[in-house]
Amino acid sequence: MITLRPRHRFTVPVDAECITPDSFADKSIEEIAALQAWEGNRKRVLGDLFKIEGETSAMQEKVSIHIFEDVSKVRRIGAGMSMGEIVVEGSAGMHLGEGMKGGSITVSGDAGSWAGCMMSGGTLEIKGDVGDYVGAPYRGSTKGMGGGLIVVHGNAGNEVGCFMRKGLIKVHGNIGQFAGVHMKKGTIFVEGKCEGRAGAEMVGGKIIICAYIPSVLPTFTIDTIKPKVKVNGEVILGPFYQFIGDLADNGNGKLFVSQTKNPHLKFYEKYL
Repeated sequence: MITLRPRHRFTVPVDAECITPDSFADKSIEEIAALQAWEGNRKRVLGDLFKIEGETSAMQEKVSIHIFEDVSKVRRIGAGMSMGEIVVEGSAGMHLGEGMKGGSITVSGDAGSWAGCMMSGGTLEIKGDVGDYVGAPYRGSTKGMGGGLIVVHGNAGNEVGCFMRKGLIKVHGNIGQFAGVHMKKGTIFVEGKCEGRAGAEMVGGKIIICAYIPSVLPTFTIDTIKPKVKVNGEVILGPFYQFIGDLADNGNGKLFVSQTKNPHLKFYEKYL
């Protein structure tokens, strides 16, 4: 196991895409400390930024990295990783797990925006809150999350699962607006509230909202009332209104909204 502790409090963004099991595998502590990173506009080596201790595993897939203290200024931790694990005992910065293909990342605190950006595999778990664009692509790209699992135990911001193509995002708290915007496939499951506009321009996939949502977009049509919904084999008891949309994009996505938590949507039942 390799442990990293910040040598000082970071006051500017730190770009450290080198913090991955793939980069650390088969390297000595000295070689890991020599990996390049950026602190603001200054080029650094990882050993300038972190106190690094431990030893790497002889088996690459067993490489384990533990990061202690607040690293909310550190961006791109776990970028592109395909194996091993990263455990952050604190909060992490933006682009956590960007493009990850395998392995696992666990954060005990919060995480910044674009967590799981364009990931295609592996597991990303955040025990606190997370910013906007969970699983979303960079601006200008249409390749959102293509696989894997993201679990957020707290709240998430806007555009969760933007351009999502595959995989599962579970948010136990509340989310902002435009969940599943441009969604193609995959599943977004939200135990808490949604601020609205869920599924805008979605053409496929599934969104489940278990609590309050102020309204459903007019480009969705009610299809039926379901007593339960399955999420990756797990049965979620309803009842749920099932809407189909986004019809403005000839979409066939499914939006499930709690019937009991949204009595203001009862008027839709006359269209069944």
